[in-house]
Amino acid sequence: MTSTPVIQTRDLTRFYGSTVGVEGLSLEVNPGEIFGFLGPNGAGKTTTIRLLLDLIRPTRGESLLFGQPSGDPSVRSQVGYLPGELSLDGRMTGGQTLDFLSALHGGREDPESGRREISDRLGLSAADLNRRTREYSRGMKQKLGLVSAFQHRPKLLILDEPTTGLDPLVREVVFQLMAEVRENGVTVFHSSHVLSEVDRTCDRVGVLRDGGLVALLTVEEARKASARTMVVDFEEAPPLEAIRSAGLEIESHEGRRVVLKVAGDLGPLLKLLAGHSIQYLSFPEPSLEKAFNAFYRAPAPPSPTTQGREE
Repeated sequence: MTSTPVIQTRDLTRFYGSTVGVEGLSLEVNPGEIFGFLGPNGAGKTTTIRLLLDLIRPTRGESLLFGQPSGDPSVRSQVGYLPGELSLDGRMTGGQTLDFLSALHGGREDPESGRREISDRLGLSAADLNRRTREYSRGMKQKLGLVSAFQHRPKLLILDEPTTGLDPLVREVVFQLMAEVRENGVTVFHSSHVLSEVDRTCDRVGVLRDGGLVALLTVEEARKASARTMVVDFEEAPPLEAIRSAGLEIESHEGRRVVLKVAGDLGPLLKLLAGHSIQYLSFPEPSLEKAFNAFYRAPAPPSPTTQGREE
C-alpha cells in the first residue's frame, strides 16, 4: 500500500500581475524524508511555501498537505513553520511569543518539555526567553523561530532558510535536530540557496529557477550527474597534447599535476594513463554545488502550460 505524500502539488501556479512567482509546479514529498527546495534568491521558493501554507492563493493548480487541501484547518496543527523573514512583536517576551504561537497551532499538547530541550540546545536561555524580543539580536530571533517551529512536535516542518544569522556551532545543532525528527517519521521541507547545507541534510532535492522546476532528483543522483574532477600527478612531464587529443578537458595544470574534468566513459582516460608513470591519482568527492550550478545556468525549461495565463 502506497503511503499518502505529505506534500503534493499539481500545476501549482501563482502570478503577480505579469510576474511569475511560481508556475506549473508538480511534486511530491514523502513521509519521513528531508526534501531540499533549492534555488537562487527570487526563484520562487518563498512563494511556493506561502502557497503550501495557504497564506496566499494560487492562480491555478492546487497543493495538498497529508492528502488534504493546504487551507484545511485540520492540517495546521501538524505543521511547524519557520519563515525566511521572521517578524516579531517587540513588546512581547520570547516566552510570551512562543505561548502565542503555540496557541495558534491549536494547543495540541503542552509544549513546555520540547520547548525547554530545544531552547537549551540552541543556546536560548530562560533569561533570554524573559526578555522582550525587541532586545534580541538577529541570531536570537532565528533561534526563537526555530523553537516555535519544533516545539509542538509537528509531523511536517517547513523551514525557509533555517540557518540564517546563526553561528557555525548552532547551525550544526539545527542539522542534528532535523536528522533526529526525521528518524521519528517527521517530514522536513528545507528551503535554501546554500548548497552545502542541502548536501548535508537532504534525501532528495528539487531545483527551482525563474519560477519553474528544472530538476527533481536524489542528492546522490545529482553528484553522479555532474562532471567529476580527477587529480593526476605524473612522474614525468604530463602528456598534455595526448590528453587533449583524447577529447579530455584539462581544468588546470601546474608542474606535473593535471586536474581533469571527467564525465561519461572512463575507458579512454584509463587507457591513456596506463601508458605513463603515475605518482598520485585521486577522485575528490564531487561537489553538489558544481552539480546544481549547472542546473542554474541551463536554459529554462518551457512552461508546462501557458493556457489561461494573463500577461
